[in-house]
Amino acid sequence: MSNLKIQGQPLPNMPWEERPADCKNVMWRYSKNPIIPRDLLATSNSIFNSAVVPFKDGYAGVFRCDDTNRRMTLHAGFSKNGIDWKINEETIRFECDIEGVKEWVYGYDPRVCFIDDRYYVTWCNGYHGPTIGVAWTFDFETFHQVENAFLPYNRNGVMFPRKINGNFAMLSRPSDTGHTPFGDIFYSESPDLEFWGRHRHVMSPAPFEVSAWQCMKIGAGSIPIETSEGWLMFYHGVLRSCNGYVYAFGSALLDLEKPWIATHRSGPYLISPQTPYECMGDVPNVCFPCAALHDPATDRVAVYYGCADTVTSLAFGRISEIVEFTKRTSII
Repeated sequence: MSNLKIQGQPLPNMPWEERPADCKNVMWRYSKNPIIPRDLLATSNSIFNSAVVPFKDGYAGVFRCDDTNRRMTLHAGFSKNGIDWKINEETIRFECDIEGVKEWVYGYDPRVCFIDDRYYVTWCNGYHGPTIGVAWTFDFETFHQVENAFLPYNRNGVMFPRKINGNFAMLSRPSDTGHTPFGDIFYSESPDLEFWGRHRHVMSPAPFEVSAWQCMKIGAGSIPIETSEGWLMFYHGVLRSCNGYVYAFGSALLDLEKPWIATHRSGPYLISPQTPYECMGDVPNVCFPCAALHDPATDRVAVYYGCADTVTSLAFGRISEIVEFTKRTSII
């Protein structure tokens, strides 16, 4: 797909490793996975499902660090190369004066999206159940929390890197209080990050007979990548197997100006739990994407994904190949 146009800032020194000679897959794992161990912090039980973005002359991120009390907390971190990370021992303390919102309960599975002049953080925020918390930062030191995006119960809030119809835009996955046995992806818009509306359905789980890895529930993963073929969205899907839930991830293309319309959706997965660090951990058999770095000029993409709710790993691919794969194998 040589005529594919990819939007985004140049990132020639992003994390990268060429496809192994014996690999025939569209995406491949970093040979030194996992890149972030569970015990990088003195108090961490696990570090996974975390978000990374380019920042200054390196990278910054917001990381899910479950502590040894098994409390779900968020920490800022920094890296020169996107692989070797220094994560703050202290949890993020959000600046917030909104009664009923400023009280911290828990936070997990963050995403970070740069829009205009600042970085927006979304996460699953505890407020009488899980909902989508929203904050912004300039420097990953001071974080300003605004209103929660939605009522409980909701998860997997993923913003678009530019406004749609003049509004902020977000994907989410309405849920319940527990380990949700269902879940569709929805789209919403907001003029001011306070009032969200124009809610539209995007995708449902696939029928078991069509694509079993995504037949129980699905949720948006990393920030969508804008291409001339549409928004490239990595998303997770869940199979309810005889041995429990299995989380894998695939890809979809969304219409550029009407992102609630999915034009293509991969039938096969891109990455599924197959290695020991994906199959063994606190929650076995999980590959959960939360962030992606990409360089338009070289067609490269690096996806950060949580493994077995325990550690963080990297997978690589070529955007043009993933777009072609998504179209060729589409179940839409």
